[in-house]
Amino acid sequence: MSMNSVGRPTRPEAVESGYQPGGRGLLQDEPLLFELDGWDKTGVDLADVGDDLAGFDGLGGLVRSGPIGLPGLSEPETVRHYVRLSQKNHAIDLAIYPLGSCTMKHNPRLNEKMARLPGFADIHPLQPQSTVQGALGLMDRLAHWLKTLTGMPAVALTPKAGAHGELCGLLAIRAAHEAKGQGHRKTVLAPTSAHGTNPATAAFCGYTVVEIAQTADGRVDLADLEAKLGDHVAAIMVTNPNTCGLFERDILEISRLTHAAGAYFYCDGANFNAIVGRVRPGDLGVDAMHINLHKTFSTPHGGGGPGAGPVVLSAALAAYAPTPWVVHDDDGFRLQETPEAEAEAAFGRMCAFHGQMGMYVRAYAYMLSHGADGLKQVAEDAVLNANYLKARLSDLMSPAFPDGPCMHEALFDDSWLEGTGVTTLDFAKAMIDEGFHPMTMYFPLVVHGAMLIEPTETEPKQELDRFVEAMRRLATAAKAGEAERFRAAPVMAPLRRLDETLAARKPRLRWAPVAAEAQAAE
Repeated sequence: MSMNSVGRPTRPEAVESGYQPGGRGLLQDEPLLFELDGWDKTGVDLADVGDDLAGFDGLGGLVRSGPIGLPGLSEPETVRHYVRLSQKNHAIDLAIYPLGSCTMKHNPRLNEKMARLPGFADIHPLQPQSTVQGALGLMDRLAHWLKTLTGMPAVALTPKAGAHGELCGLLAIRAAHEAKGQGHRKTVLAPTSAHGTNPATAAFCGYTVVEIAQTADGRVDLADLEAKLGDHVAAIMVTNPNTCGLFERDILEISRLTHAAGAYFYCDGANFNAIVGRVRPGDLGVDAMHINLHKTFSTPHGGGGPGAGPVVLSAALAAYAPTPWVVHDDDGFRLQETPEAEAEAAFGRMCAFHGQMGMYVRAYAYMLSHGADGLKQVAEDAVLNANYLKARLSDLMSPAFPDGPCMHEALFDDSWLEGTGVTTLDFAKAMIDEGFHPMTMYFPLVVHGAMLIEPTETEPKQELDRFVEAMRRLATAAKAGEAERFRAAPVMAPLRRLDETLAARKPRLRWAPVAAEAQAAE
């Protein structure tokens, strides 16, 4: 058997020998912190307080008299504990993170460095505005480029994320209708494939949500849309590119029909990374659209940090944008805080202060480092990567919409698994044994057993090929009748398959000693 430079079998010998690549042997098992030894020690030396607190009542009788209930660990034990835990988590720094509709891509470290500069990281929202001119200036430039990239005249920076942005856009739409005496418009139309936050946000605003049908090729059904439009409709909410990873080819007609009915067009901009630098939503007739800075412009997503969902607004809605917003005049930059003067028609405000400063800095750094040509390439590479995956997997798996290219994500259904005894969930669990985080499962709901894969623009062809090879191995095994292997997966993970329904309905959120649990059971 030939060996490579690091002592691993090379292919095809690797396949013939049954060798499975990976570093599983180096991963350490690790119990909970509370289960480790060391309740009688501490990693630092603390002076014995002795009787110094005797008679002290400055805390109103709250001085602790019993044990604190925490284990004591030395410094190396503490470090090793958290390092071992970190090895049990998947991360974008480890491998591709193929969650569809989430845009889990690499975050440039330059962005993080900029966000940690003292003039951005250490400021306080109650500082005098004269002392944060640099931060306000950055917000002003960020707003400028968001408007430029979308072709929209106004932007509200304050929304904290996508759903908050939807709320902002619909509140602006409601304010515009009420200003025109159209407050009777109480219906919002949304496609069947819409993100769940779309109908939820509309209902939260007091609207009745009516579903728009989807065509066989995954787009908005124009005939159904036209039939449901009327003077009772306040807005439509359409994601473009949509949740099936497809561009709405009739987007101009959707816009025309909507405006002809006196309604506004809200576009869910969660997938803006697929068209940024290539298409300006304002040119498509969009009236309001949120932009997930933590997706399109590579800032931390989800557990990696807070989000930011600025909302761009058309000329018809610009006057109703919420306060505060940045104003630049002869005295420098300031925040327009109250609904007066140029903000007289503002519907109110979205939050106590302005927004997520760290997100603004990261997004602005991303824009400047890429430039106009680089942002255009971001969209092109995201679409190219998704179509590459679709092309490499379509002979073994079944694309949900096989005709034509996709946009930023490849969507498969589970029809190719019929008769195998393997489900989408089984397949996803087996991916963990291959060292990959599963793709998004069972979403969008309009596709049965959906498997939604978004490679993003930051993945090189080498990593895509590694992912494809693992997917093809699994697909071949599923079709070969290895159902038991899939139902048992994952077998290489620190924990085996959980009862996820029970875990969600009856989560155990607090650790208790074994003795205490036994007594509780008795």
